Amino acid sequence: MAMKPIIGVLVGDATGVGPELVARLASKRFFDDLCRPVVIGDARVFELGMKIIGQKVPYQVISDVSEATWEQGIPLLDQKDLDPAVDFEIGKVSIKSGASVMNMISKAAELFLAKKIHGFTFAPFNKEAMKKAGCEFESEHHLLANIFGHTGPFGEINVVGDLWTTRTTSHIPIKDVSANLSVNTIMRAITLADTSLRNSGIAKPRLGLAALNPHAGEHGLCGREEIDVIAPAIAQAKAAGIDASGPYPSDILFIKAFRGDFDGVVTMYHDQGQIALKLKGFDEGITIAGGLPAPIATCAHGTAYDIAGKGIAGTRAFENAVKMTCRMASHMLAGGKV
Repeated sequence: MAMKPIIGVLVGDATGVGPELVARLASKRFFDDLCRPVVIGDARVFELGMKIIGQKVPYQVISDVSEATWEQGIPLLDQKDLDPAVDFEIGKVSIKSGASVMNMISKAAELFLAKKIHGFTFAPFNKEAMKKAGCEFESEHHLLANIFGHTGPFGEINVVGDLWTTRTTSHIPIKDVSANLSVNTIMRAITLADTSLRNSGIAKPRLGLAALNPHAGEHGLCGREEIDVIAPAIAQAKAAGIDASGPYPSDILFIKAFRGDFDGVVTMYHDQGQIALKLKGFDEGITIAGGLPAPIATCAHGTAYDIAGKGIAGTRAFENAVKMTCRMASHMLAGGKV
């Protein structure tokens, strides 16, 4: 029987629902059949999560993964950097909690590079807190790419059910989308989708590409991006052995995708895919750090300040993130890649 992967579980920003999500999954023994978990964060924050859900979870404080036995409760690498009594208030942005999150990210990446864990999943972060604490990067994905020294394509991959999506442009105004579409930028998104799906165990991913304009541009009568950049990118992808097709009007594309015609969809801008995915499965969606050397996933929702600390946060999306991280790590282990 194959050895279960060792997966880091980051408690996330302590001001949000992260600590209670991690405590809830630990109390349900959710991790047991999937992996050998190692919680990363301050033990006092994990204790706070248990207090919020009203459950006591046995845990073993360790200083190194080599000390973990998984017999004396869930192993926890205590960062000792965040005191719930004085350092933050639930539901409010905290610089100290943002700094703690960056410590978690650094620790998890360090452990992966040292081959002490096989991947990691994290409860929601707060980007504002991270930036106020000194993070100079656009997102945790850019921070991780910097830590890993990764120079290839990387970025968010959003997943609901069996459908994966990448996007060609992301956090830019709609008015700038067209100017940022090129054969190269579209190929980057196609390659990211294809590689990430292969790393999850799908040998020949089927990708559908979204058009930018209404009715896929109506053969140039309603915009030329489909003719000038999207179709040439698809042709280049096919020449490289990638199963890509389109461009399809996005309203039609997602109907086809959700019925199983594609494994992945490449969109041209942020909301083109996000609207479809969140309408389809807001409570179950996850985000994968695509392209990076480590299997990394999180729930697609954020810190949920409106319900944080109330013990009512649903765990389905976080459960899916853990499952996906374990799936990718197990596939990489089977291939001898980690």
